[in-house]
Amino acid sequence: MLKAVFPGSFDPIHNGHIDIANRAAKLVDELVIAVFDKPLKNFLLSPEERISLVKGVFKDNPKVTVCGYSGLTVNFCELIGAKVMIRGLRVFSDFEFEFRMALANHRLTQNVEMMALITSEEHTFLSSSTVREIASLGGDISTMVPKSVEEILKKKLSNLGDNNPIVPGHTLRD
Repeated sequence: MLKAVFPGSFDPIHNGHIDIANRAAKLVDELVIAVFDKPLKNFLLSPEERISLVKGVFKDNPKVTVCGYSGLTVNFCELIGAKVMIRGLRVFSDFEFEFRMALANHRLTQNVEMMALITSEEHTFLSSSTVREIASLGGDISTMVPKSVEEILKKKLSNLGDNNPIVPGHTLRD
């Protein structure tokens, strides 16, 4: 039985993440979507909100489980018996980052392999920071995220008001 982990902050989960997860789930026996609780960036959504949204998206997929984690991803993989870490590649710069990360992870343990899936063409522009920025400026994100994510973002952003800068600096890693 092959168990894989698809890690990320998912702040918020978007259609690109969903595409990679659904495709990965076809390749493995069990896919654990692991929501990282403390990345080195600002969050709009709490870990509980992010986990709840991801669970809602995959509630009907019996091959997918969702949980939160902290610490090194390879340590989490070993802890739950996962042999593969799933990563998505959108653009060339993603490859360089993921290549270096895979080498570092392999140095930490040789028990977890990395599998990179190329994003579907229609999602190459998507990142969580792009979704957050468009949503914060009142743009239409309905083609980028599930309805449940769109609704919680609108609610969260309206609660913050206009005087609170919620869109952190851009990163290439979300």
